[in-house]
Amino acid sequence: MNVLVINCGSSSLKFQLINAESEEVLAKGICERIGIDGRLTYQPEGGEKEVSEKAMPTHTEAIQFVIEALTNPETGVVKSLDEIGAVGHRVVHGGEKFASSVVITEEVKKAIEECNDLAPLHNPANLIGITACEKLMPNTPMTAVFDTAFHQTMPEKAYTYPISSDIAEKYKIRRYGAHGTSHRFVSEEMIKLLDMPVEETKIITCHIGNGASISAVKGGKCVDTSMGFTPLDGIEMGTRCGSIDPAIVTFIMKNEGYTPDEMDNYMNKKCGFLGITRGYSSDSRDLEKSIAEGDEHKADAVRATSVMAYQIQKYIGAYTAA
Repeated sequence: MNVLVINCGSSSLKFQLINAESEEVLAKGICERIGIDGRLTYQPEGGEKEVSEKAMPTHTEAIQFVIEALTNPETGVVKSLDEIGAVGHRVVHGGEKFASSVVITEEVKKAIEECNDLAPLHNPANLIGITACEKLMPNTPMTAVFDTAFHQTMPEKAYTYPISSDIAEKYKIRRYGAHGTSHRFVSEEMIKLLDMPVEETKIITCHIGNGASISAVKGGKCVDTSMGFTPLDGIEMGTRCGSIDPAIVTFIMKNEGYTPDEMDNYMNKKCGFLGITRGYSSDSRDLEKSIAEGDEHKADAVRATSVMAYQIQKYIGAYTAA
């Protein structure tokens, strides 16, 4: 059976078509810079890598381009979508509802949607991917794998925020983490390389991209992670501010007249690399290019990337203690 794996990130969509029996990757690729301009990289097994610039204002267009590439008469690897037996979707936030993978139903989609506020850049994109695939493959079973699941092993002292217990319990406010599938895979691979008993291992894993997080993994289990109640927490990211003084939030709201939704949008979509570079770019490759070429964005690009590097250093130091 062929399984299509879809990973919708905040500004990207990665995919692989895998033969479940042989575990052979039949084709893979990535849609990048979604919402900026758009680029599709597609490579069939044993074939040449194809890169094409395609307008991708949203993830809906990205999904369509992926399907077109997989079924292309010349370079595709399946004749029709009927040759795909199942679809696996990466979903960022499952809240307290999901601690493992599940078959997607209407109830599951509703529960994922209820977590949209906890991952505003991701869960809506994840749902777009699910909906698009369901529309194209209505009879194909689909599953959801949650980024938050790996972090369910954090001890209470790590996931508890020092706010009033009644409010925390009422709204289920706690540290959930994200990028769990990445942290699990990387830590498991490192455990293999260390070649020592799992229970003796202490590993710090770093997932650095447009979204970024760091985790402390002890004995193969997550004991702390930088992302929190939502994926906004932690280190600086492409468009997200990461951890800031909470008073900055109310200060900006009062002085700029932002509503809660506007402030949430500001912190998630207008800060990080994009904010520090005054709207130039949220893509680290653009910043690296500016630094190398010394263009008019160099000073801001240096500042933005230096902030992230320093924050990563601090988290590694803190998690060494954890």
